[in-house]
Amino acid sequence: MRTCIRRLASRLSIGLACLLQAAALQAAPYVITEVMSGLANPRGLAFGPDGALYVAEGGSGGNGPSVVLGNGETAFFGTSSALSRWSGGVQTRLLSGLPSIAPVGGGGAGGLQDIVFDGAGQAYGLFALGTSATQRNDNLGAAGADLGTIVRLSLDGSGVRTPVADISFSATLADSNPFGMALNSGGSFIVADAGANSFLQATTAGGVTTLATLPPSPNPLPFGPPVYQAVPTSVAIGPDGAYYIGQLTGFPFPPGAANVHRYDPATMALTVAHTGFTNIIDLTFDAAGNLFVLQISSNGLASPAGPGSGLLLKIDASTGQRTTIASEGLFFPGSVLVGPDDALYVSNRTDDPMGGQVLRISPIPEPSTWLLMIGGIGLVAARALRARSAELQTSST
Repeated sequence: MRTCIRRLASRLSIGLACLLQAAALQAAPYVITEVMSGLANPRGLAFGPDGALYVAEGGSGGNGPSVVLGNGETAFFGTSSALSRWSGGVQTRLLSGLPSIAPVGGGGAGGLQDIVFDGAGQAYGLFALGTSATQRNDNLGAAGADLGTIVRLSLDGSGVRTPVADISFSATLADSNPFGMALNSGGSFIVADAGANSFLQATTAGGVTTLATLPPSPNPLPFGPPVYQAVPTSVAIGPDGAYYIGQLTGFPFPPGAANVHRYDPATMALTVAHTGFTNIIDLTFDAAGNLFVLQISSNGLASPAGPGSGLLLKIDASTGQRTTIASEGLFFPGSVLVGPDDALYVSNRTDDPMGGQVLRISPIPEPSTWLLMIGGIGLVAARALRARSAELQTSST
């Protein structure tokens, strides 16, 4: 009997020791896990009314007709864009055969770029373009008509897409690349156009209005053009109702030159809310009003040392303090979203036509939480030990 008790006590003590060791050795406050894989240039993320996570896939273009992109590359049309869903731990490609354009190789595709849900649970998709509406219309015809637009998506299996607003046709510049979208409290869409350096408002009736165009800035680097473009990539609605615009910056992508702009829809005032970032690709707020800023590069996309990893930062709503959430494992990330479980979800490897991911970044329990948990396990273990001892004594009599 004593041998059995000793064995049980030994096993429990080993388990507790392992937990204590894990708590003591813990260095990082977050853990990163892959929840979706094999995606084609994954981009925007959204949680649907069903609690599932949806990810837009830009696709990989195809071997159809071509257009010349704003950067001078030639992109070929195909129907490789898609929408995938992650629900209950299961990944499903919900929509496929959506329009996509991409250079040879399939990287950097323009297809389904972002997705939002309105209060009634209706899904809307934003399609990227990367060239002019004229090239789209003349070269791609009806097959490519969705590119550069907002559409209403049917998720009932029918695959029906209904046109809502043509962003690229209304762009302030010929080169238009709708890149990020948010839905304001009035039910209108706010869109960041990375090609036209502007952000716009679109209604469900199809009206499009340019709210502001971000101006170029003097280039501080010894190479590249005299000025670099602003290149807005993302928009998030703040807890104050203002629109926050993330800035990538154009070539030569000066490190530390990207800003978060704030637009007040009541006064139409455009100001700089936060400075000193490098190549912002997305923004999101949590329920407490903290702002999360996702950088696609930590060094600058044109850095001689290479772009480096991506970087996810948090700006505290109360103090303004900046905290690095994650860097390692982020390779050309594209979108960040706070989930209903308070974890952060990031689309990753967004220039990969076959190996894109969605990562879940979740807080590791604080040391005090570990101690409470270990204390609880200790109480359970002690009770189990006493119960086992009583059983053995009873059986011996």
